[in-house]
Amino acid sequence: MPRSTEAQARRRIESAALKLFATKPFSAVRLDEIAAEANASLQTIYRYYGDKSGLLEVCMDDWLGQLARRMLDHLQGIESYKERLRKVFWVVIDFFERNPQVISMMANAVTPAIWQQNATFRQRALTRELLQMFSQGRAQGILTDEVSEALLLDYFYGVLFRIVPMNLARGRPESLSAQANTLFEMLWRAIARPVRDDRQSARAGPAARPAGR
Repeated sequence: MPRSTEAQARRRIESAALKLFATKPFSAVRLDEIAAEANASLQTIYRYYGDKSGLLEVCMDDWLGQLARRMLDHLQGIESYKERLRKVFWVVIDFFERNPQVISMMANAVTPAIWQQNATFRQRALTRELLQMFSQGRAQGILTDEVSEALLLDYFYGVLFRIVPMNLARGRPESLSAQANTLFEMLWRAIARPVRDDRQSARAGPAARPAGR
């Protein structure tokens, strides 16, 4: 098969897979459905991707790779740690609002079990970059050191992967990217290292004794 024809077939298959993975759970999607939607044969899908999990992995690689590249482009020239993280937060929200099927696919198809079974998911460029960013924030004393950078990443992902799908489920009554600054400040207060005010502690004095003692 000529390369141009093969590339077109792959695009049709991956587009069909995205559409179906975004509308129902991974276990409910059949390869023959994807083949019919893409106007391709099952043999072609097996030859290119091996199985359904392989097809999902390629879709994830493609879309999250695009997001990672966009994130890195937007971070150029930003020096402040907080502003860099703010920009990342906005880029992720904006990307998923522009590509709602991608976040729906992740919510439907990438279950914790699939994540655990496919170690490559944990090695995506996006996750690597974010984990490194959280590690730097802890090392510089900017982010809380009460939890690991892995838990900070989970918290970050948890906020994003809750608010974006729920806003979609409500029919997108409001733009989250337009409110990204407010939403980020809420997140920042939760993960930033608390600033100790020694003067305020001194004014407060020793803790009051319980009544009756």
